[in-house]
Amino acid sequence: MAATNIQEFVDLNRTRNIDELIALVKQKSISSSGEGMQETVEKVSALLESIQAKTQVIQTAGHPIVFGEIKGQQDFTVLLYGHYDVMAPDPVAAWVSPPFEPKVRDGRLYGRGVGDNKGQLMAQLLGIKAYLEIHKQLPFHVKFVFEGEEEQGSANLGSFVEQHKDDLLKSDLAISIDGSCHESGAPVLRLGVRGMLYVELEAVSASQDNHSGNTGNIIKNPAWKLVELLSQMQGNDGKVAIKDFYKGVQAPNEQEKAILNQIPYDSETLAAKIGLPNLTLSQEEYFTKLMYEPTLNISGINSGYVDAGAKTVIPSKAMLKLDMRLVGKQNPDEIYQNIEKMIEPIEGVSVIKMVSTPPSSTNIDSIFVKPVLAALEQGFGTNPILEPVMPGTLPNYVWTDILNVPVLIVPYANFDQANHAPNENLKLVNFESGIKSTYHIISEISKIIEGGVKEDEYVKGSSI
Repeated sequence: MAATNIQEFVDLNRTRNIDELIALVKQKSISSSGEGMQETVEKVSALLESIQAKTQVIQTAGHPIVFGEIKGQQDFTVLLYGHYDVMAPDPVAAWVSPPFEPKVRDGRLYGRGVGDNKGQLMAQLLGIKAYLEIHKQLPFHVKFVFEGEEEQGSANLGSFVEQHKDDLLKSDLAISIDGSCHESGAPVLRLGVRGMLYVELEAVSASQDNHSGNTGNIIKNPAWKLVELLSQMQGNDGKVAIKDFYKGVQAPNEQEKAILNQIPYDSETLAAKIGLPNLTLSQEEYFTKLMYEPTLNISGINSGYVDAGAKTVIPSKAMLKLDMRLVGKQNPDEIYQNIEKMIEPIEGVSVIKMVSTPPSSTNIDSIFVKPVLAALEQGFGTNPILEPVMPGTLPNYVWTDILNVPVLIVPYANFDQANHAPNENLKLVNFESGIKSTYHIISEISKIIEGGVKEDEYVKGSSI
């Protein structure tokens, strides 16, 4: 029995849809180790083919990209992005049920990757499947790009997009279906992301650890080298002192400030959730810091003896990991070059660039914002929230800066999905809302492209 509307499709296929999701989550696809990646590529390809997509598996220097395309009625193209790789499940002992044996408990499906990103990927495919079942043909072309390295920084996505931007990937709009809904449960439309520069610094003083009495004042402790470097990187006022670090940072304009002040904000609840005794920032200050200001964060530091008791030792090495969230038009490669210049005169210190992802943004006034907000309201049954910038990092720059199209971030997963942590989960109501939202996104966008969309009706790229 074929469905005649999206709710009927969801109701009639509920068991089958969940079973398909369980089968996908059950298949390991750990990008850090490579475990199960090829098998998952084959499974995702088969899922695309099952909804009439012409599918290709495209090799990269890392894990493959699964590409699919379905031709529609009008010469307009929407590219849907997601990823099939997942984080390692450690610590496995902390899981209530095994991470790759998905289980339904209290209206949630538990398993590694169910929220990030397999449940959201599956919701995209099922929403398209529903549209085809109900209407027989899509109103415009839809392309799918599912990568296998998002959890490792999407190292090869940029070169893939650069190589295929004028043919295979040529599109008018990109939609990234990843991330989490608002903590209130409301759906969110995000228009930008902070970028990231992640570096590892190492200081070496000797070929072996030494007795701190026998060699004290003789050997320079490598940890002090990194501490002194850190003091040069950030001043007493808390401002980052790396040369030209704030180049390209842009404060929110009045329109953006107005949107920030419409986002739900409960300082007491937020403080409790992140473990602070209190949170004294105003609503505008809080969201400005999260969305429009860069960070310099010490992710980890390691040197010497840190176990129980005393051990008087001068360590031979010290290691420091830094992550920087970037905003506006900050350039991670330029910042990295300036870090290299800072450490150049310091003997025995080296730096490695691990992740370099530019920030990205899409115009708040894009003609695609209102139809997607309308689609989310229909899909979730509640008013959606508009956020100018996502505080986290996604590789959206490949769409705005290389493919030169606007990109919208449309997450379906629940806020408390515990992605990257034990007991990752997806509320089944969110899964079904995602299916319905994908269907309505296709429907709502089709309304505004009837008769064609002129290029000057929306701003492309990150220059907005």
